[in-house]
Amino acid sequence: MICNACGQNEATIHLTEIMNNQMVEVHLCESCAEQKGSDFKTHFDFNKLLASLSDIGVTGRDEAGEKLTCKTCSMSYEDFGRTGRLGCADCYRFFERVLTPLLKRVQRELRHVGKVPAKATGEMKWSVELRDLHERLKKCIAAETFEEAAQIRDRIHQLEERVKKSDKKQK
Repeated sequence: MICNACGQNEATIHLTEIMNNQMVEVHLCESCAEQKGSDFKTHFDFNKLLASLSDIGVTGRDEAGEKLTCKTCSMSYEDFGRTGRLGCADCYRFFERVLTPLLKRVQRELRHVGKVPAKATGEMKWSVELRDLHERLKKCIAAETFEEAAQIRDRIHQLEERVKKSDKKQK
C-alpha cells in the first residue's frame, strides 16, 4: 500500500479512526508520519525477531565446542544472534546446522513457496510448477488417491516434454 501523503513510498503506518460512525483509514510512510509530527514508528524489527529466535535451543558451537564462525567473513553465530543478519552468502553453509531449524520455525519451509514473479521466464515457472506437482504426487501416493496421482503424473510428463522442446529450440 502506498503512502497517502507523498504517494511514493510504501506505507508502514496504518491508522483507523472512527468519527461520527464513519471509519477513516490513513496510510503513511515513516518519513511522512514524522513530518506530520506523529511519533509513530514501526516498532517491529525483523532483525531483532530473528536474533531472539536464534537463541532457542542452539548453542552456536560445533561438536568440539568451538565457536561457530564463517571462514569467509569471520562472522560468528553469536554476531548473527545479536544482529539478526548474516555476513555473507557462505554463512548459510557454515551455520547450516543451526539455521535450518530456525528457518523452518520462521518460514515453515526451507525453500521459497510464494508466488512466482509475473515477469519470470517460462522455464522458471515450469520448474516451480514441476516441483509443486512432484510434491502433490507424493502426497497423493501417501494418501492412496491414485486417480488424482495419475492425473498429476500425466501433467508432469506434459510439462517435462514442454521443457525439453524449449531446450531444443534454444540450442
